[in-house]
Amino acid sequence: MTTETLCSHFQRRVTEVPNQVAIRSADGTQSVTWAQYGRRVREVAAGLAAQGVTRGDVVGIMLTNRIEFHIVDAAAMHLGAVTFSVYNTNAAPQIAYLFNNAEPHVVITETQFLPRVLEAARGTSVQTVVVVDGTDGADATDGGPGLIALADLIARGDADFDFDSKWRVGTRDDVLTLIYTSGTTGNPKGVELTHANLLYQLEVITDVIGDLTNGRVISYLPDAHLINRWICQYAPMYFGITVTDLDNPKALVETLGQVRPTFFVAVPMLWYKIKGNVEVTIAGESGVKGSLARWALAAGRKKAAAIVAGTKLNPVDTVAAEVADRLVLSKLRAKLGMNDLTAAVSGAAPIDVGALEFMLALGVPVMEAWGMSETSAVTTVNPITAPIYGSVGRAIPGTEVILAADGEVLVRGGGVMRGYRNDPTRTADTLDADGWIHTGDIGTLDDRGYLKIIDRKKELIINSGGKNMSPSNIEGALKAVSPLVGSVAAIGDNRPFVSALITLDPDAAAVFAAQRGVDVDPESLSVHPDLVEAISDAVDQANTRLSRVESIRSWRVLPTYWIPGGDELTPTMKLKRSPIAKKYAEQIEDLYQR
Repeated sequence: MTTETLCSHFQRRVTEVPNQVAIRSADGTQSVTWAQYGRRVREVAAGLAAQGVTRGDVVGIMLTNRIEFHIVDAAAMHLGAVTFSVYNTNAAPQIAYLFNNAEPHVVITETQFLPRVLEAARGTSVQTVVVVDGTDGADATDGGPGLIALADLIARGDADFDFDSKWRVGTRDDVLTLIYTSGTTGNPKGVELTHANLLYQLEVITDVIGDLTNGRVISYLPDAHLINRWICQYAPMYFGITVTDLDNPKALVETLGQVRPTFFVAVPMLWYKIKGNVEVTIAGESGVKGSLARWALAAGRKKAAAIVAGTKLNPVDTVAAEVADRLVLSKLRAKLGMNDLTAAVSGAAPIDVGALEFMLALGVPVMEAWGMSETSAVTTVNPITAPIYGSVGRAIPGTEVILAADGEVLVRGGGVMRGYRNDPTRTADTLDADGWIHTGDIGTLDDRGYLKIIDRKKELIINSGGKNMSPSNIEGALKAVSPLVGSVAAIGDNRPFVSALITLDPDAAAVFAAQRGVDVDPESLSVHPDLVEAISDAVDQANTRLSRVESIRSWRVLPTYWIPGGDELTPTMKLKRSPIAKKYAEQIEDLYQR
């Protein structure tokens, strides 16, 4: 029904499956049924209303992946309020910018973030800060907002509050949320998305990736990122999915095995880690078991190569692939927690084809998807049934994708944002009068509508010889061949050749150091001969997959780790290329003096 909102779907779940678990914590200590979820949303909505929150108001949220996030976000939604989530890594000045742009009167947070929230709130529109885990020992600063515990907020709600009349007057055109772009350049922009934007995608997505009804997902990515909100907040309301909240992403591998999600989305770095872990495990097996594992993986690779090429296996290889799957690969998938998947997706950044082919060899077909917050996250998907590897697939039903004269990708359809919050100038720069989003990505389209993304328009490398190159392609090739590689920044704009700044993956580096009994400190590890040799081998291997002009000729392992939300990476792990170029100018110059 075109009049339905996400509130309608939420309430349907509460009525139709009241005893089904809606949300649970990864440690198993908490779970909430749809009936309990619905009751707590009513209580929090009444409390927010008592604080003056009404239709069209903005509510800020800075929480980890926890049950309270779902409840307060849904409560605000039922009031017709607009929510936005803050990256947990944001510093106080960054949070203050969001508060000044979004203009919330109420912000909901937890004790660990309270000092930053209070500092950021000073002098802004924020009047009340709600703390979900109590306010013991916390004091509001002079001239700052008032503090209240979530339990007290609920207690202040009117027992006769007419909750149903509030959500029933909502329309699909109401703004549902603000998603702040991660800000690789300049201040983040508040993307205004409506109920209609998200419902359009939820209504067509099963045609592309399969039926998600009554499935299982893990909430481990930041809720400030649209993809996590899409998968773990809005899709569960629509499909009746059970969400497992994981507040420690380092425990994801273990949690995957426990939850066995039916729908799983990860950024490329995680797929690289999975690939690396499996390769290390198989390489470490000895004797008959090791030989069988390596044979099975080789058989899986043959099957994957045939799928990628669009050809059929010969009868002998077909039987080998079936036996390999039954004896080895199915057990590997079960160990990974990926044996019940309806859909597996890679998104948020380009992924190296080698990683996709490896996962396919294991029997986990990963669909690469592409989109942006301004188009409600999902714009194209590379379908399992007809994949073209190296592309991001075709536009989802109801979305148009075309190329501008310079190759920039333009998008129009039901997922296109209303605009940027309080920013008409940047809205006009991105969303034209005909409804096309100018994405800033350069791509190609084939005659079947498959899109290939070359790179960001402003990030393409043009070397001193005038050759255009994609830094993401170069970086992905290196990250895909070695689990030791955490982040890579390819350098080469107006330079004679490509060089690279490399940082280590902290987890893989710890294993590497432990195996050799050396210090894991990145400063000493980055110059250790064994480590340097391992990275050198990885660069050589990556270069075999790159053209001569793209090959990395000079590189350096930096004596530090790059962390999401730091100087070099956005919270979604995109490179901040300009800050990197400035911060490491001396090291970059040295790469061209060797």
